[in-house]
Amino acid sequence: MKKYFLLTLLIIVSLSLLAQETHPGLLKLVSNVVIKLGSDPMIVDAVKAKNAQNESMDTIKKIDQEWMEAEAPTPFMKSLLDNETSEHLRQLSNAKAYYAEIFVMDNKGALVALTDLTSDYWQGDEKKFTESYADGNGKTFIDEMKYDESTQKNLVQVSVPVKDGNNTIGAITVGIVVDEIE
Repeated sequence: MKKYFLLTLLIIVSLSLLAQETHPGLLKLVSNVVIKLGSDPMIVDAVKAKNAQNESMDTIKKIDQEWMEAEAPTPFMKSLLDNETSEHLRQLSNAKAYYAEIFVMDNKGALVALTDLTSDYWQGDEKKFTESYADGNGKTFIDEMKYDESTQKNLVQVSVPVKDGNNTIGAITVGIVVDEIE
């Protein structure tokens, strides 16, 4: 009896996840809007500029540690929040209720621009980056719906490659509140 209960529970959870990932509004939004953000000229230029800095992994991890330990936004955090590309992302985000957050990463997973502070600077060890950057091959990644501490909303993170022509140069993650999709 317990075995059938667990199997039924597993099927319900699987169907729930499948339904969330195949929500027609979500899939339409991803294909018509989110993927296009990965080729937005301002975003592409910002990622290219960040990649040209060629930050070492030691530097990235040091910044990441400082970011996570900070009790208030540091000057570095503010510089990322206040850059021109971050302002562009906020304008996009403010235009639609379904956007919870948007952030852009370079080719190592370090932040380039963001609408709101994230819990860490380096995203390179997380699926949102590894799956969407895909070692430079680029692909769309739709994560599971969950409660996000930084935005305090239930959302799905959709990550797509940032492309310069045919080359994947970074990634962008968009937190989407599915209940707000039109």
